[in-house]
Amino acid sequence: MNTTKFAAKFTEKSGILELMDDLGKAMKNANPNTCMLGGGNPAHIPEVQQLFQNEMQEIIADQKRFNSMIGNYTTPQGDLEVIQAFVKYLQKLSGWKISTNNVIILNSSQLGFFMLFNLLAGDTIDNKQNKILFPIVPEYIGYADQGLSDFFISEKPLIEKLGEHHFKYHINFEMLKVDQDIKALCVSRPTNPTGNVISDEDVVKLQKLAKNNGSYLIIDNAYGAPFPNILFKETEMLWEENMIHSFSLSKIGLPGTRTSFLVASEEIIQKLSSINAILSLASNNIGPELIKNLLIKNDLNTLSKELITPFYQKKSRKALSYFEKYMDHNLPYYVHESEGALFLWLWLENFPINTYELYERLKKRGVIVVPGKYFFPGYKSPWQHKDECIRLTYSQDDAKVEQGIRIIAEEVGKGYGE
Repeated sequence: MNTTKFAAKFTEKSGILELMDDLGKAMKNANPNTCMLGGGNPAHIPEVQQLFQNEMQEIIADQKRFNSMIGNYTTPQGDLEVIQAFVKYLQKLSGWKISTNNVIILNSSQLGFFMLFNLLAGDTIDNKQNKILFPIVPEYIGYADQGLSDFFISEKPLIEKLGEHHFKYHINFEMLKVDQDIKALCVSRPTNPTGNVISDEDVVKLQKLAKNNGSYLIIDNAYGAPFPNILFKETEMLWEENMIHSFSLSKIGLPGTRTSFLVASEEIIQKLSSINAILSLASNNIGPELIKNLLIKNDLNTLSKELITPFYQKKSRKALSYFEKYMDHNLPYYVHESEGALFLWLWLENFPINTYELYERLKKRGVIVVPGKYFFPGYKSPWQHKDECIRLTYSQDDAKVEQGIRIIAEEVGKGYGE
């Protein structure tokens, strides 16, 4: 059959497809020896799961709530009662001057970004092309293939080495070029894959750069404030009219509900509602209904800060200790500063083999990671650094994380030996 451009783009091999395929096969086969360090699935925190189980039981016991949750469509913008609770929650928490017209509920942030990116960027009706700029890469693997046309561009970071085996990326503002073709700048905070948290000062700089250009600044808070708050440093939440914030329920322990909230100008929300009606008819009810009472009681903030944040910070420290224990300290390896999210980002400077080959070798030994080359959306220039990095998650069982890092250390040693 004749292949369409859409089919050619969305059915070819991609980083996110490879990641989810590896994850799905490993989970399905349930090999007890597999170290699943590749995916972004949140840990099953018993206290958190119990809380959501209790809430689900209350919903089931209330015939009206249950019937409404599973039997009724919402509007394309989402359940108004939940949106009202979400707006009051943000107003109380951060003082944001927003209304229900500034919020939409979507069926996952992945779908939300697909809609948002293609709303703002791509081929225009007057034969120009609008673009999305990632002011710093590495960035989230799931962004890379979402454009209906090739409209992503990005800038590589400044690299600061910290001590013997740590480093941190910084935005290179001197090299950042924001022109009239750029309709939005986009950052995740904290960043997937590196755990980097750009500073409050840098957020303000990016917001002003975008505003002066008539553009938007998009911030993906999938791991950030105010929930799930997998942040190991204090941050402020900035809201201005030219900003777009995305929030996800996945990392608070509800990835299966595929639910996100997006906060933006009224114009953006109206347009996204129109697109959502065409693509999805309406947004799902289960995730929003599960957290409605948590929003109203402000328990979502308590859940994040008292249960989720300390849980992941403890696991991050353990994972870093395993690198200290198993890696050969004479090798030029560096781990990015762990400031949030679920991941560690390993840089193997001047590695003799590329890290896709390392990924294949690790997979044969039952360790699933993600090679770094997929995390540089929009950066098309040659850069050896892209093939010197891997991402691994520390959200799974501690014994498996330790076993995986021990095997990684062994294979890294062999690789440098070549």
